[in-house]
Amino acid sequence: MKFILGLLVLLTFTIKAQELQATVTVQYENLPVINKESLVNFAQMVQDYLNNNRFTGAVWNNAKIKCTFTIFFLSASDETTYSTQVFIGSQRPVYNSTKNSSMLTILDNNWNFNYEKNQALYFNPMANNSIASFLDYYAYLIIGTDNDSWEQMSGTPMFSKALDIVHLALSSKFSKGWDKSSGTYNRRDLIEDILNERYRPFREAISVYHYGVDQYENDSKSKGQEKMVSLIKVLQSLKTKIDLRSIFIKVFFDAKYQEIIEDLKDYPDKSIFKELKEIDPPHAGKYDEIIYQ
Repeated sequence: MKFILGLLVLLTFTIKAQELQATVTVQYENLPVINKESLVNFAQMVQDYLNNNRFTGAVWNNAKIKCTFTIFFLSASDETTYSTQVFIGSQRPVYNSTKNSSMLTILDNNWNFNYEKNQALYFNPMANNSIASFLDYYAYLIIGTDNDSWEQMSGTPMFSKALDIVHLALSSKFSKGWDKSSGTYNRRDLIEDILNERYRPFREAISVYHYGVDQYENDSKSKGQEKMVSLIKVLQSLKTKIDLRSIFIKVFFDAKYQEIIEDLKDYPDKSIFKELKEIDPPHAGKYDEIIYQ
């Protein structure tokens, strides 16, 4: 009986220890048969890696963070070298509600790596690995983003770990996607902007924004809206000091623009959507729908 009780305690500890509840899917229809056969267990390996490791290095007492990784295999240059696109999404629960708030919706076009059939994957963020380093980076980004939404700047330790991974990956064989020459989105620029002091007021406003999202669904819709609007005002005040084309800002609005429109569509001052068009041009057409409805 003591053994069984001890085992239950251990299992409970283990369940709480991990931070992520990841769902991983792969699409490799365009690859040669020999590569498809090698990748049969790839999705499960990645999912197990994300769900079974403790990225914070501590017991995680909060709800596990729901996230998705959808991996599109684009090509294979040989039997073990792959080029992929990956969609990464995560969400957080709205406090005391059945709703969820989208946190990340990223399409990463440049994940290249080596993989052999039934290859083992080990967690060691101090060493570069073309598969594990990519997964570690996004695990830290997901956790850091979630932490920032609950408490100002609390994601910094996770973002710093992600930056360490960037520095290791930049000198690797598979540096594409990590360096600044990787197109409009790259992992280095995103994490450097997040940690840049110039964007600190924006990061601090993110936790206020999410308090507003929580409040909107609970005790006060109007007070919640005002807190959400405060983030827009912060960005307006910063627009001469920061680059509004920042990947950090784009990633935020890619995840949030639909939520912002839904929660602010009946906000009394419609000029807020004109301000949104200035700070988030990629979604200007969606804001126009509210302005001219």
